[in-house]
Amino acid sequence: MPQENIPPLPDHRDCEVLTGLTVDSVPRDNSLGRVRGVRKGGSVWKPDDRSDGIFFLQSGQIAIVASDRDGRELVLGVVEAGEPFGELCFCAPKKHFLRGTYARATVKSEVLEIKLEAFLSFLQTSRDLLQAFTFTFCCRLSDCQRRVEFLAYRGAEERLGRVLLHIASTRGKPSDALAGQIVLPVSHDELAQMAAMSRPHVTVTMGKLRRRGLVNYERNKPLTVDPEALSIYLTGISSS
Repeated sequence: MPQENIPPLPDHRDCEVLTGLTVDSVPRDNSLGRVRGVRKGGSVWKPDDRSDGIFFLQSGQIAIVASDRDGRELVLGVVEAGEPFGELCFCAPKKHFLRGTYARATVKSEVLEIKLEAFLSFLQTSRDLLQAFTFTFCCRLSDCQRRVEFLAYRGAEERLGRVLLHIASTRGKPSDALAGQIVLPVSHDELAQMAAMSRPHVTVTMGKLRRRGLVNYERNKPLTVDPEALSIYLTGISSS
């Protein structure tokens, strides 16, 4: 049984009244940058590419992936349509920083690439843009901190459960068939990469969570999770 002193996961639902930075924030005539098509499995960037631009995902989905010398991969984040990605440091063009990661299309995608100098000049044209930029990357920083926290858990159920709740709050959609369940657009392989666990370990742990009624999955059916029940199981704290 997971420890009951694990704190509940925060989310940004209470601050969603603020407007984040999206592809709709930039001119749609591509005057700031260029549009690139990326095939499924193709790379927006590779580890040795320079970090001199910011991207907006116009359509599709992008995974940010780190890889070690043995080829083991860890998914650092998943970018959905409309979101910005690829910002590391705004002094990067002068410092010649390299990406160090892969940005890989999980489906056929289209991205808008903007050079950092052009993007910084654009931000300075509007106070609303600066506010949206600040809000977006405060959320991004909070999400990064959250991932560091759940990767620190040694228990498989705690770690994987936190990953599931994180995906449910950021990418999940309500299930039409199961009341109170959230559909997660993720495979067991992707869960293993996000949780830094082996594929067999994920399979065993997911089986335990399914027997407790916290997740539901079958062949040719989507993975669903009961966020409230899983959160109570992990923390011992009811939201009611």
